[in-house]
Amino acid sequence: MAGMAVTAFLAEKIQNLKIAVIGDVMLDRYFHGEVKRISPEAPVPVTKITKIKSVLGGAANVAANLAHLDCQVFMGGVAGDDENRLLLEKLMEEAGIDYSGLIKSDKRKTITKLRVVGGQQQMLRLDFEETGDLYPDENVSLKNWLANLLDNGLNGIIVSDYAKGVCSDEFCQWVIKTAHAYNVPVLIDPKGSDWTKYTGCDFITPNLKEMCEAAGCQKDNEDDAVVEMALAAKDKFNIKNVVVTRSERGMSLVNNEEVLHAPATAIEVFDVSGAGDTVAAMLLAGAAGKLPLSDAIFMANRAAGIVVARVGTYPVHRDELLKDLLNEERKQGKGYRPLNWEEIASLSATWKAAGETVVFTNGCFDILHVGHVTYLEKAKNLGKHLIVGLNTDASVQRLKGETRPLVSELARARVLAALECVDAVVLFGEDTPTQLIEKIRPDILVKGGDYKPEQVAGREYAGEVQIIDFEDGYSTTGVVEKIVKMVKEGKL
Repeated sequence: MAGMAVTAFLAEKIQNLKIAVIGDVMLDRYFHGEVKRISPEAPVPVTKITKIKSVLGGAANVAANLAHLDCQVFMGGVAGDDENRLLLEKLMEEAGIDYSGLIKSDKRKTITKLRVVGGQQQMLRLDFEETGDLYPDENVSLKNWLANLLDNGLNGIIVSDYAKGVCSDEFCQWVIKTAHAYNVPVLIDPKGSDWTKYTGCDFITPNLKEMCEAAGCQKDNEDDAVVEMALAAKDKFNIKNVVVTRSERGMSLVNNEEVLHAPATAIEVFDVSGAGDTVAAMLLAGAAGKLPLSDAIFMANRAAGIVVARVGTYPVHRDELLKDLLNEERKQGKGYRPLNWEEIASLSATWKAAGETVVFTNGCFDILHVGHVTYLEKAKNLGKHLIVGLNTDASVQRLKGETRPLVSELARARVLAALECVDAVVLFGEDTPTQLIEKIRPDILVKGGDYKPEQVAGREYAGEVQIIDFEDGYSTTGVVEKIVKMVKEGKL
């Protein structure tokens, strides 16, 4: 099954991949603020800045996506010898990206895009950049860097072209031919209408606008029109796989053997910034990891759905995507497994880093009933994400007796995960969830019943503790007793 192959790949294999990203590296800076009045000096809104955030942009965002998938990532490009380069280096180091291929140049500035955001609305963008082809010494340095990586073993290369100068015609052709001498696939994220410099690449990932520009015509976002343009480009430039990202229509893959259309997955779209970078990273990772192309497209499409639901440039994290895929498998009636402790800790950290409140609660949840659901819904209403720690069968038996649980741990986990209010489920076998809570570090720890906050296990590892009353008249014990009574009376 496609989904199950992808989850196994993400859980077990993707960490072993070595991928180089080459292209136009940028720094994206976001100045977030509040808008409450119009300036008396000119008819423009006054934005009171409350938060400044810097993230990796351009080709560096592709690298960030791969790094957050836990791939081993090597970044090649050029940046100035300035303060913004120092910010870039800091961000790459934090992401675990090897930036030894980021050439320091005293001939140019680091490309930086500054965005002013009022509430959820982008109000202004300022670009600081100096474009131009690589200087001869920079060209030689970048080639030597990549050749050394290939000698030491690479699984794939992404060329991320933003038409700022790194991806010249000669350089792109050298990368493609050199990589193929090592049997290493090359994916191009293109720019411009002339794809001659991308001739012979393994994958190319234009959006619909870029596909139309390359085709020299304007076509509607319809399957037949997209396939026609993609086939023509594939033949003209000897490209093995053309993958067109199509906004609300998802994406389409065209090659000699097949045509695949993957519908969009996002329910709400807030910002398409960086979605193309995400697709490039996911697709190349899948191909480099020897996933079937249909599975690689499926994975890239799910990841893009996560990205466009966020504001600003956002790299997808492996555990976040794994959770999404596990939920999708469950909806399709396929195999399901809860996240392990490392995955849930990483997912919680991802959510918290994005400024989203993480809520944690735990229990046995043996024979899920209305009381359970009401309690979980109340817990979810306290924050953005609800994680449920679920007692294993062995720990339930210690707590409830030899006859319990009535429902196995994986079955209980799957039922809980199916609830809209539950974002993730994780098993624990200890008598208390203290060690698990220490891993997750939730913003809010929720307990039900007559507990006092100072009595709740694991409270020292949570931001705060909230006590929620259980719904009267509902309990698993009550359900069991009713069944026993009906059996005794011959009604069952």
